[in-house]
Amino acid sequence: MAGNNTYRLRCSLPAHEMDVRGLAAAAYPDGAFVSVSRDRTARVWVPDSSSENNGFMEMLCMNGHANFVSCVCIIAPTETYPRGLIATGGHDNNICVFSLDRPDPLFTLKGHKNTVCTLSAGKFGTLLSGSWDTTAKVWLSEKCMMTLQGHTAAVWAVVILPEQGLMLSGSADKTIKLWKAGRCENTYTGHEDCVRGLAVINEVEFLSCSNDASIRRWMVTGECVQVYYGHTNYIYSISVFANGQDFISTGEDRTVRVWKKGECCQTIRLPAQSVWCCCVLPNGDIAVGASDGVIRVFTESEDRVASAQDLQAFEDELSKAIIDPKTGDLGDINIEELPGKEHLNEPGNRDGQTRLIKEDSNVEAYQWSMSDGRWVKIGDVVGGSSKQSSNRVMYEGKEYDFIFTIDVNEGGSPLKLPYNLKDDPWLTAHNFLEKNDLSPMFLDQVANFIIENTKGHTLGSAPTGTDPFTGAGRYIPGSGIDSQGFGADPFTGAGRYIPGSGSTGTSTSGVADPFTGGSAYSSASRQKTTTNIYFPNIDGVMFEQANATQILGKLRELNNSAPQDHKLSEAALDSLEKLLFIVTDPKKEQPTAEQIGVLWKASHWPEDIVFPVLDILRLAVRHPEVNAQLCGGTEGASLCNHLLGLMSPDGRPANQMLALRTLCNCFSGSHGRALLLGQRDAVLSRAGDLRTVCNKNIHVAVATLVLNYAGRLYGQPAEIEAKAQCLSVASTALEVVQDKEAVFRLLVALGTTVAGDGTAKDLARSLGVRSQISKYAGVPDPAKVGECCRLLLDELQ
Repeated sequence: MAGNNTYRLRCSLPAHEMDVRGLAAAAYPDGAFVSVSRDRTARVWVPDSSSENNGFMEMLCMNGHANFVSCVCIIAPTETYPRGLIATGGHDNNICVFSLDRPDPLFTLKGHKNTVCTLSAGKFGTLLSGSWDTTAKVWLSEKCMMTLQGHTAAVWAVVILPEQGLMLSGSADKTIKLWKAGRCENTYTGHEDCVRGLAVINEVEFLSCSNDASIRRWMVTGECVQVYYGHTNYIYSISVFANGQDFISTGEDRTVRVWKKGECCQTIRLPAQSVWCCCVLPNGDIAVGASDGVIRVFTESEDRVASAQDLQAFEDELSKAIIDPKTGDLGDINIEELPGKEHLNEPGNRDGQTRLIKEDSNVEAYQWSMSDGRWVKIGDVVGGSSKQSSNRVMYEGKEYDFIFTIDVNEGGSPLKLPYNLKDDPWLTAHNFLEKNDLSPMFLDQVANFIIENTKGHTLGSAPTGTDPFTGAGRYIPGSGIDSQGFGADPFTGAGRYIPGSGSTGTSTSGVADPFTGGSAYSSASRQKTTTNIYFPNIDGVMFEQANATQILGKLRELNNSAPQDHKLSEAALDSLEKLLFIVTDPKKEQPTAEQIGVLWKASHWPEDIVFPVLDILRLAVRHPEVNAQLCGGTEGASLCNHLLGLMSPDGRPANQMLALRTLCNCFSGSHGRALLLGQRDAVLSRAGDLRTVCNKNIHVAVATLVLNYAGRLYGQPAEIEAKAQCLSVASTALEVVQDKEAVFRLLVALGTTVAGDGTAKDLARSLGVRSQISKYAGVPDPAKVGECCRLLLDELQ
């Protein structure tokens, strides 16, 4: 049912020379908004107080993109920019950031490899972008902090949720992904076509719209709680009212629709085929942008409604629109069976109801206006029945309106470019170039070729198949989360050898170093925590304890049962034994190249028996000579790749743990540090994947590795992308880690990462780190967890 108030035209702004592709309500001045267009400009519009028709006037025209501008968002005011900033994304793959006092960009963000088609701003200056290159990127302080990878097609929509550092992305792969600290936490399925728009309802709910002509309401936890049907073609954008419940949507069916209390209460048709974008203004008015380059603002307020003359002009413009029935908007038409104008004497029963009548040999479309209590002509229908015979062409099993032949180079085979009139020529061109491995420099040329060669043609028929919107064919999404179990500990029995174990240190009041427990290192005295003794920690933490007798005993035992082609000779075993005693007692002679070579060869034993060799490797890489030989040059890359292979998520827990500990100990030498800093992205990514393994020793090792990286990055503000990865891995690990020693080391890693670096602190705040760690502030045992947490909370104030 319609509400008491309906939206009526406030004003029409012939704002741009080409399609209006994005709108956003501005932070300043009051009532202002920003538009972007394919004419390569962004414009700021402010209420025109001198105007009698409650219109807007252009305050600023901004230029900076070398191609179409696709999207816009507002970055909230800060002390530096009290009026906020404007971010725009374009087909030149760039993001331009403008202030309100100059027409050229303050700065340009480069990094995407294709069109930037969506933007969202969060707290503390964070910016999230989505692109046709299938990625989303997180930006802060003019730098890319993180790249979110996981979608398999263009990312059409992104949004930052208000709390907890959560981000959403919607893609042409039909999915929506939830990201936390740079990692995908959930994937939402249900839409049957491209996801085109996202909008936040509150901290735990959001909306999505799609090319499948549906709008879905989701819980952040993953449940789709409602599906809204009303649009009859692609839905491009969605915007939520201030009450956090009602919303508006626009699409390819020429309409903007107003949704209140879960129902479409008003349908406003526009004299343009594609209604690309919409936004809700602070006073509750709505602005929409369309393919005719016009921005139209609608209002519920009688005080702001356009003059009778302007309302009539809008209605006249609408009545002259040409509607093609093959868009699927009006259903099948049989002219002979249509009624005449007398049919309009009967009132409609809902706002936006469409009625077709026959006038002589013509078909006219009318829409019921609940507010006016009358039928309003919305256009003339051309093209007859949508069941007419098709002239479409088959290609690779599908029907298309056109099949173009493209000659790329002389002597080469020509390429086929299929195209439907309902498709976006730019996205079609992009997909064609990508499929055929052609340079994106040809994008404009191919897209313009499509546009020029399809002028004057009407839209082709809608895709065939089961109607996804009504009846038994309606899609109902399933749900379920696959869980993965973990194998049992292979080391059982009394008196067993436990890799990497030794005498276990315990923590008592007044004991020295805060890193204590079974895998701790020892250090100098400890004092009451009136000052920060925990971070920054730049010394690194190593896994040094070992029981050489047990390691060698297990090595010989396993060698006896090893496959013949893997058995080590007695000389090789003696070599490993001597190497182990050398590296555990630095006062002894230097290890030889032969001993190191035997160790490297033995480290490639079968995975079910290699663990004692890995334990020797873990201890050996601390020695300067071994560190230099195994971590330097091409040998270093081989070592890193071998350890990453052992750390695969489906690997053996003992090997995973020892590989992690080996990487931690590589930080003890300059060659190892250089190797791991160079391989940082791969190492931390693989380590972060192991957070889900239910093994506290693995969790402690992951935490230690992140801590060692954070220590090497301390005092290097230029390494913000590396710090962002440390924040991401530590933050996501804290979601699942239970062991208090692992928690403590992750807190120290976070503290070391943000210490003395304002940008890193802002990023940590935007990722929701404060709220995430606050639960540890009251941990009494061990006391170091609560103490370190409280210091970190103070750091992030």
